[in-house]
Amino acid sequence: MAPRPLFPVLSIFIFIFSFLFLPVSYSVPFVVLHGIGDQCSNRGISKFTELLSDWSGSKGYCIEIGGGTWDSWVKPIQEQSEIVCDKVKKIEELSEGYNIVGLSQGNLIGRGVVEFCEGGPPVKNFVSLGGPHAGTASVPLCGTGIFCIIVDQLLKLGIYSDYVQAHLAPSGYLKLPMDVPDYLKGCRFLPKLNNELPDKRNATYKERFSSLQNLVLIMFKNDTVLIPRETSWFGYYPDGDFNAVLSPQETPLYVEDWIGLKTLDDAGKVTFVSVSGNHLEISDSDLKEYVVPYLEEASTKRMAVQLSSFKWPPSIWSFIKLLRNTWDGALHHT
Repeated sequence: MAPRPLFPVLSIFIFIFSFLFLPVSYSVPFVVLHGIGDQCSNRGISKFTELLSDWSGSKGYCIEIGGGTWDSWVKPIQEQSEIVCDKVKKIEELSEGYNIVGLSQGNLIGRGVVEFCEGGPPVKNFVSLGGPHAGTASVPLCGTGIFCIIVDQLLKLGIYSDYVQAHLAPSGYLKLPMDVPDYLKGCRFLPKLNNELPDKRNATYKERFSSLQNLVLIMFKNDTVLIPRETSWFGYYPDGDFNAVLSPQETPLYVEDWIGLKTLDDAGKVTFVSVSGNHLEISDSDLKEYVVPYLEEASTKRMAVQLSSFKWPPSIWSFIKLLRNTWDGALHHT
């Protein structure tokens, strides 16, 4: 008896594998880390998180630190990063990875999570709006009232003193170009975050930061809060000079690749964006163009069924033989 053609068997084989590897859409959740003087319950930040979630189709979480507004000013940045680290570990929906959207000071907290958070879920995309990544030469504007009087009194004690570093969050990233030795000696957070201390550079921080899939750095053209505004791109003043501003690619941090920024940029994973407006004054159209695409649903070839319970034959030919026997059996019963 002539053997039956193999075509029906191969057809079944192709059909099964076409079914197993279907394109499946999935969304990566994101967290929003607000800036100084803000809190998740405020209408502005809650609406911001809601809009990004609606536009992207991804679940968004605003992560609060302690008492919100007050703690954003007085808790050391390192402690704020540790609080966020603990929180993201406990949110089950983030366990497979998540994206970060940072606002101003929130970007340094987010970077602290990326670089310092042991055992935390992986961060995929990091979108930074007006982040003082290279530091700022001025404490953010406080306004008026008793709280701002307290801030002013703290500043008079010396920005790099132990007491101020422990009680005023912005002191952790205030970098005075004319006082760099004291900054490196007394500032507790940014020199560590940016791997600026020659004898304490940590390869793990660089490895974690350069593992990001995308880094989006948004600078505001009319920013009067961050000094200089180019810090949003990791640009900054040269040591001892208040006149010129180095582009990010001219800074030692980039040239010597202290944290992996050059590595990311060389791989095409850094996007430098400049938008009109003052600090954090971003339009809906700019949000949709520069932020939402990094939060949207992704599409990938994913297994549509669980294969772990399937007993695979030892070879592809054994599998074809199995299909052929099944085919023969079907013909025998017809």
